[in-house]
Amino acid sequence: MKILMRADTHYSIQYTSEYEKPKYTFSQVLAAVAVSMGSMIIGFSSAYTSPALVTMMNSTVISVTEEEASWIGSLMPLAALAGGVIGGPLVDYIGRRRTILFIAPPFFLGWILIATARIIHLVLTGRVICGLCVGIGSLAFPVYLGETIQPEVRGTLGLFPTAIGNIGILICYAAGKYLNWYELAYLGAALPVPFFILMLMIPETPRWYISRGRNEEARKALQWLRGKNAKIDNEIRDIALADAEMGKEGIKLRELFSIKYMRSILICLGLMTFQQLSGINAVIFYTVNIFKMSGSSVDGNLATIIVGIVNFVSTFIATALIDRAGRKVLLYISSVTMTITLVVLGTFFYVQTDMKIDVSTLGWIPLTCIMVYLLGFSLAFGPIPWLMMGEILPAKIRGGAASICTAFNWLCTFTVTKTFHNILVGIGPAGTFWLFGCICFVGLFFVVVFVPETRGKSLEQIENKLSGRGSTRTRRMSSIANIKPLPNGC
Repeated sequence: MKILMRADTHYSIQYTSEYEKPKYTFSQVLAAVAVSMGSMIIGFSSAYTSPALVTMMNSTVISVTEEEASWIGSLMPLAALAGGVIGGPLVDYIGRRRTILFIAPPFFLGWILIATARIIHLVLTGRVICGLCVGIGSLAFPVYLGETIQPEVRGTLGLFPTAIGNIGILICYAAGKYLNWYELAYLGAALPVPFFILMLMIPETPRWYISRGRNEEARKALQWLRGKNAKIDNEIRDIALADAEMGKEGIKLRELFSIKYMRSILICLGLMTFQQLSGINAVIFYTVNIFKMSGSSVDGNLATIIVGIVNFVSTFIATALIDRAGRKVLLYISSVTMTITLVVLGTFFYVQTDMKIDVSTLGWIPLTCIMVYLLGFSLAFGPIPWLMMGEILPAKIRGGAASICTAFNWLCTFTVTKTFHNILVGIGPAGTFWLFGCICFVGLFFVVVFVPETRGKSLEQIENKLSGRGSTRTRRMSSIANIKPLPNGC
């Protein structure tokens, strides 16, 4: 099964019979934790530039210009785009586990290059290497978890990559308060070590073994995952049947661009566009700089720690609400929340820089705005584009179409992070945040007009509405939400 998505993605798998009663076996928890340690490195890598660039640009060890600093932040998502393309063939040809395992040494090398760099080119090289690993890992993690964890407990265990990824962001922010840029990079180099050790302890996915005709190894792997006394005959049989069906169907490239599938793909691309053009990665990558520009009374590094905690806690709020209130309602709330906070933040900078009014007594406003903004983003526009990608993309084209949407997301991430500094210089901080606020406002109307409500609907109903064709019986999985079995068609 080819599924090309990032670590917080959501997709569907075949499920056709009753298995052994699902349990949170130690083996499944260990597999989820091992893979999620890779998400911690991704979170750390994403947040690194926020505390590191401040000390790097004031360092006597290395010389960094403003333009070079913007490349340090934006090269990682650009390299991740290439990593996503590379990762697709890797997970199919060498296996899911081996692909994940093999990214640990390059991660270590990339961070060591950054930590020991005395010229900017080594820092950039290290960021490229880490970015490639981020792209490969973010594609391989959900594939591994989707093929190893039982559907009934996958919602909870599937939350691990997002939650532990946010812990990585929090660790980076907290350590950044006390460590400079190269000491922080040494900490980054330490993270792949436990990740590599844990990955050595878990098996390849049974589905990949079966796709290679290695049925006995598949049985052993599944028995280890489900427990030594679990009955696995039905599950092994269904995996084999699903693999046979996928092999017969195949996917032709031209089908991705047919009219009947275009609406689904365009809705996904639209959600990805508004997700990234909301400015989220600019806020995450440059949190410390934002607080320094604002002259906030709150210490910039302390503020990043608070932001990291909010980002972490908001994951669980999203998990509790995402399948209860409905997708569109949460997207409405998310859009309005982000629009208001960005407009207020832009107004704060306008009063401070353009009107030259003393706002020293209002230094709490930037922190409050960013906290509420992150809460709004994590409530809907963070997880729901990935969730709905698995719901509204037709089964036959889901793998290939998801690859296009994921690659487009990384491209948007690169564009925002690379141009953020240039936009700041061109239209000022007030104009920049107002621009992001306007995009969020337009995103609200996009949701109202184009995005369907999918809560409580089977994949068959969704697909019939969008493309007019049915699909096989499926069960959904999200790594950021506890998705219950569908009431119809399961």
